[in-house]
Amino acid sequence: MLVDSHCHLDFPDFAPERDQVVARAHAAGIGLMVTISTRVRRFAEILAIAEAYDGVYCSVGTHPHNAGEETDVTTDELVQLAAHPKVVAIGEAGLDYFYDKAPRAAQATGLRRHIAAARQTGLPLVIHARDADADMAAILEEETGRGAFPFVLHCFSSGRQLAETGIRLGGYVSFSGILAFRKSDELRAIARDLPHDRILVETDAPYLAPPPHRGKRNEPAFVAHTAAVLADTLGLTPDDLAARTTENFFRLFSKVPRSAGGGRS
Repeated sequence: MLVDSHCHLDFPDFAPERDQVVARAHAAGIGLMVTISTRVRRFAEILAIAEAYDGVYCSVGTHPHNAGEETDVTTDELVQLAAHPKVVAIGEAGLDYFYDKAPRAAQATGLRRHIAAARQTGLPLVIHARDADADMAAILEEETGRGAFPFVLHCFSSGRQLAETGIRLGGYVSFSGILAFRKSDELRAIARDLPHDRILVETDAPYLAPPPHRGKRNEPAFVAHTAAVLADTLGLTPDDLAARTTENFFRLFSKVPRSAGGGRS
């Protein structure tokens, strides 16, 4: 079994055929999916999707793009919402200096509130980092010094130093379809050097479809293509890679029952 540790099933791209998308994922051997929150104020929509499928779980949080819109979201609110059985992660939150859609101060404040929620709940923080390696590393160092918390650097496309910092502080690194892009040699080199017990796979669907679907809408079933490239990169068989990343997922997303996976509730 493979796990898509990060997708966005609430996005409009999937609305017309969400049942079929989930079914195709299960048919491709994707037993579990985590649909990731980008706006706390739309959390009810995310939760409804997670409740509709046995093999789908969700997170609660505010994406850095939306940090300026949700400055009123508190750590206490995140902790309260995360109590639902289907909520297995905090985020995604982080820093995005590429698009800069929200003030950087609001992004940082939001990130720290999400870190506090992850620390209080023990749920993993799903971290978005783009063109912000130095500031992200500094915040992770500082906040970990105040008390450890579980986290994953999702859709990793940053530099080697951030990956190594994340691993050193106890975090995980998740690879998306970017890993399979032809020009991603540097990213594959980083992946090759990471400990096998700290890696995950994801789609970030509907974005970043891996070859042979690049340029099309991504969906959870396609995580199998990224997993195949990661297996080749690490010199593992596809079955071994699936077993390792799934074990890593259950270790990090510890609220998900190990018996979970597949089917419609």
